[in-house]
Amino acid sequence: MSTTVDLSPISGPSAWRGDELAGSTEWIYRLSDAERDELEAAGRRFVAEDPDLRTVTAADYPLDACTGLIEECAQQMDAGRGFILIRGLRTEEYGDAVAGAIFYLMGLHLGAPMPQNQYGDVLDHVIATSNKTMDDPTALPSRVRDRLPFHSDSSDVVALMCLRGARAGGASSLVSGTTIYNEILRRRPDLAPLLFEEWHWDWRRQDPDAPANTYRSPICSYVDGVFSTYAGAQMIFTAQEYPEVPQLTEARIELLHLFDEIAQEPGLPLDMDFQPGDVQWLLNYAALHSRTSYDDYPEPERRRHLLRLWLRREVGRPMVPGFGKNVINGADAKEPLPGGRFRIADAVVPNEDWGL
Repeated sequence: MSTTVDLSPISGPSAWRGDELAGSTEWIYRLSDAERDELEAAGRRFVAEDPDLRTVTAADYPLDACTGLIEECAQQMDAGRGFILIRGLRTEEYGDAVAGAIFYLMGLHLGAPMPQNQYGDVLDHVIATSNKTMDDPTALPSRVRDRLPFHSDSSDVVALMCLRGARAGGASSLVSGTTIYNEILRRRPDLAPLLFEEWHWDWRRQDPDAPANTYRSPICSYVDGVFSTYAGAQMIFTAQEYPEVPQLTEARIELLHLFDEIAQEPGLPLDMDFQPGDVQWLLNYAALHSRTSYDDYPEPERRRHLLRLWLRREVGRPMVPGFGKNVINGADAKEPLPGGRFRIADAVVPNEDWGL
């Protein structure tokens, strides 16, 4: 395994710009009738049989007509743009349980669902259950309406299914980690090497039961010709509050600000307006994600509501040892609290107390 860092611009399909993709539909996969019919039939069967979400497997629900779909999702995440949007499900015709079952089944064929909270829920929600803003340190990003900064999640893959969109706003925004790196290298080659050094990340704020205050990871990894990114400046800055963490140098602070500035520059992100039934698959190491702020409909049942999956996807992606949070996620896992929802009809209903 070669980990020597070659500070040269990186080319390939992961080095995209939003303004170049926005005028095309190459990143949208439209389901064929056969694929949609198979997914919907499998979803209905899943709801009827009601398996435990923690133990059900892809082999229990084969998707023979969707082989090409699953292969294209895998290809785009592992060696393509890093993301893909699936369109064509008729979720408004059959409700949230069948929709959630279809989503979960696709996830089983692309990886292993991971617990996302202290209850051990493997299917979670992005829905405003609170009027808090991100200025409130107790706010949960998935449960407020504010714009979110670009970041990486604690998994190999993060996936979203749109059940209902917002009244206004709420676009899903993606940006290429490769393009951000290339821009930093072009503008500030003196700062670029710092991306490959270790940084301290706030573990405690991500998980109050974490076994340590912080974990360490580089922001970028370049191994055997494969470039990966893991980002989220807020978690680096809040880690500075722990006395055992070395203080950031001026150069590191400058780099973090530059990284965030570039990520938000017009032309780099791709904004996509979710339609009901849309499913977005994203490899956390290839692209960062965020969302724009949004307004909800006044009726609670019409709120913007996305389902979320975190997946482990163990396909041998070469990365430096200890890269990202996923590598330590689970190593010190605690017994989940009671109250987890592991049947699909329960799992698609959000916990309204979560995030208050």
